[in-house]
Amino acid sequence: MAQSESKESDMVFPREVLIGNGYISKIGELCDRLKLGNRALIVCGEVTREIAGRNVAVSLSEKGYACETVIEQRVTHASTERVGEVAKDFDFIVAVGGGSRIDIAKMAAHIADIPFVSVPTTASHDGIASPRASIRENGSSISVEASAPIAIIADTGIVARAPYRLLASGCADLISKRSSIKDWELASRLKDEPFSSFAAALATLACNTIIESADVIKEGLEESAWIVLKSLVLSGVSMSIAGSSRPASGAEHLFAHALEATAPGRALHGEECGVGTIIMLYLHGEDWMGVRDVLKKIKAPTTARDLGVRDEDVIDAMVMAHSMRMERYTILGEGISRSAAEKAARITGVIL
Repeated sequence: MAQSESKESDMVFPREVLIGNGYISKIGELCDRLKLGNRALIVCGEVTREIAGRNVAVSLSEKGYACETVIEQRVTHASTERVGEVAKDFDFIVAVGGGSRIDIAKMAAHIADIPFVSVPTTASHDGIASPRASIRENGSSISVEASAPIAIIADTGIVARAPYRLLASGCADLISKRSSIKDWELASRLKDEPFSSFAAALATLACNTIIESADVIKEGLEESAWIVLKSLVLSGVSMSIAGSSRPASGAEHLFAHALEATAPGRALHGEECGVGTIIMLYLHGEDWMGVRDVLKKIKAPTTARDLGVRDEDVIDAMVMAHSMRMERYTILGEGISRSAAEKAARITGVIL
């Protein structure tokens, strides 16, 4: 299969990635090595400040850094612009938390033109290492260009203690690369879209690592956190190589964004992507049953009921999914009929 190789995108990678137990205390040493400056802005939420933010501040202060903390809960244009303006008085940002806080920080770092360090407290999706941010406005999410982290430091002890549902969601997001790569290959063949085999290989490796490790991904097991975090970083780096979210986001992500619009707040992003992957692999004629079985094994949702949404919500999301990003060509093409959407969802068992 002939594939065009993208050669024009800028590739920005983390200079250091530290993943291990107790590593939260190493943030000061890490920033010393990176020579980022003396003033640090810590971005976190109310909960993540107690989980890790205070420890980050202590570690940095002990190394002589001047620190301030801002608390933000939601990722909106207003919140990212607000933090971006504050960040202009600092040398670097440290993002402590789940996907929302990291998205705010990477957008703020982009606005202020300063580096940021990613300190994830959960492993719910691959935003911890990617140069893209998901901004929620008017009931839907959009993916926008942002800064990639200059470094990532993840404490597996903290991540393993987070609710297991978050880890399972991260696994589902990673497994969804099985669908997104198929869409990217399809766009390369039918639309002559630039394709990076290197980026695709990294995203595929991240996906396959989770599929092959499904038997050992368990609640409260620190090794599980390490496996998932490592794979999330690989997925994030694949997007830096591609210069877009293409290797990690296809029709299954469009479905997830549509479902967030039709049934907001019911499920986690990664969970929605996992269910979307089952359906999209069926449309591709690929092994959707194998992916469904892996999702069940890691206790991730595989049905509308598991997601807490109605069958009608799933069908509505499938019908509108292609319109979420009209410029992104996927297996959905210019749209799927309601009858075809319902048929696919019933055959795969997503709806009853």
